[in-house]
Amino acid sequence: MSELAYSLHLGSDKNRKNVSRARAKTNASGTTSLSNNAIQNARGLSRVDKHNYRKYDDKEHLIEIVRGTNSLYDDVKNLYKDEFEEARLEYNSKQTRDNRKIDDYFKKISDNSKNDLACEIIIELGDKKYWDTKDDNFKHKMSNVYKEQVKDLENLIPNFKVASAVIHYDETSPHMHIVGVPIKYKSKNGMSKQVGKSDVFTKTKLIELQDKMRTLCIASFNKEYGLNNILKTKKKGRNKDIYVKDMDGYIKMQEEISKNQERLEKANIKSEELDNFSNEVKEIVDNLKTTLTHKDKYVLKQDDKDKIDKFIQQVNTTNDEYKKMQKLSVTLNNVDTELQENKEKIKILTENNNALNIKIKSLEEKIDKQEDEIDDLKEENSKLKQTINYFENLFSKLVSFIKKRIFGKEKDREDYMHFSKELYEHGIFSDETIEDIRKDYIYSKDHSNNKEKDDYDISV
Repeated sequence: MSELAYSLHLGSDKNRKNVSRARAKTNASGTTSLSNNAIQNARGLSRVDKHNYRKYDDKEHLIEIVRGTNSLYDDVKNLYKDEFEEARLEYNSKQTRDNRKIDDYFKKISDNSKNDLACEIIIELGDKKYWDTKDDNFKHKMSNVYKEQVKDLENLIPNFKVASAVIHYDETSPHMHIVGVPIKYKSKNGMSKQVGKSDVFTKTKLIELQDKMRTLCIASFNKEYGLNNILKTKKKGRNKDIYVKDMDGYIKMQEEISKNQERLEKANIKSEELDNFSNEVKEIVDNLKTTLTHKDKYVLKQDDKDKIDKFIQQVNTTNDEYKKMQKLSVTLNNVDTELQENKEKIKILTENNNALNIKIKSLEEKIDKQEDEIDDLKEENSKLKQTINYFENLFSKLVSFIKKRIFGKEKDREDYMHFSKELYEHGIFSDETIEDIRKDYIYSKDHSNNKEKDDYDISV
């Protein structure tokens, strides 16, 4: 089981300094991509294009394109056209002066130093120390992990439109570059839809995004590799993981271990004293003299006997206590190890559960949004039906009005038939409608002729 570091960096103007670039070349991950500069204009975008796609050193075969084409520059330009063209035309239609109109929104943002043209996010799991021990096949399995990260990013930040995502395998740590455009909707000033980095990536939202993305990443990694790795604690200033040492009862147990360790050290001191005392006993034994009558029996002074008795007693007492302490120490250390292992298992389960909760919440938000859209569509559909019914009634009245006029005077009949043909030629009347009117016209004309003939015959 390994602890893996996770990083999600968003390009910033603060990282344009030389010291930031120098630091990026000596970072723990072993990559040179963490200088993390913002993409302010077309020139910067072109530079990122060459870097991300390795166009300057013929290493295209060591990268994998997850999203977009082999031209970041074109992908971002096309995204601008797809996302902002309708808003640009709408804005221009409301302008009375030509100098206020926007001819090219991509160029407008590129020329404006107040806005970033695009944003770059760099995602990395694991550092140089971890990946140094892995072969290429193992590294390239990160493709599926990073592809999932792109989807997670789009779900969590739907206002960030991804134009390009590229994985680099030519450096020690596999990492991914994502370039996209953050969008602000319903703007009161200017175009209704605009580039909006500061609106999409606030400090609070960025911290939340990092927390959720790291949780989702380690879950995807473990699933892809069939491992149970955990994340390293976030650095100072970020959310901290809860360790087992903070759990109830654990601190007291550590205090007991510490106390017993002191007792164990005292027992060791006594053991050393016994070693010294044993030398004295050994000297006594070596100097023992046999009796005059029996060579297998020795003469022992009372003082020496007392020393030996005391030594034996002290040995027995010390050894008993030492054995107890050793047993207790091993037991407590086993408990400590078990708690640490359980802590790691709990952390893995917690991270997997958090990843699942994030995905569920994202889906719920998407469903809520779709339900709101359905409600809006239903309301629009109801209004549209009312409008259609209104115009259907109006159309029926128009046809009825023309038919009535056709049954009128001969001059009106000819005029309204001609008018009906013009409506037909302009696509207002269908074949069925004009045929129906034509039949009424013929009937009216024949009926009028017959009527005139009958009247003439009667009058004669």
